[in-house]
Amino acid sequence: MAERLKLTEDEIKAAVSSLPGWRFEGSKLHKQYVFADFAHAFGFMATAAILIEKMNHHPEWSNVYNRIDVHLTTHDAGGVSKRDIELAHVLDNISARLVENR
Repeated sequence: MAERLKLTEDEIKAAVSSLPGWRFEGSKLHKQYVFADFAHAFGFMATAAILIEKMNHHPEWSNVYNRIDVHLTTHDAGGVSKRDIELAHVLDNISARLVENR
């Protein structure tokens, strides 16, 4: 599957340029989301979990109070793939909706 192929560093840099707040480091995409409080952070994770499960592409993420740290990589590709870029866009769209509705 093409979406599971590891992207080149140039492809990743081009994709990250359209993903505000994301950075490429250590063969993964990284972003920290900051919400108003724990409830909003947890709401982000719960909302995202449904779409993540449908995509069958699960992030490495952690939550401390109002912060969510996300790390994306495609393990079977050995680095960042199109699936990670797609998931980054999905997460950003969910975050934007939650921030707008505060």
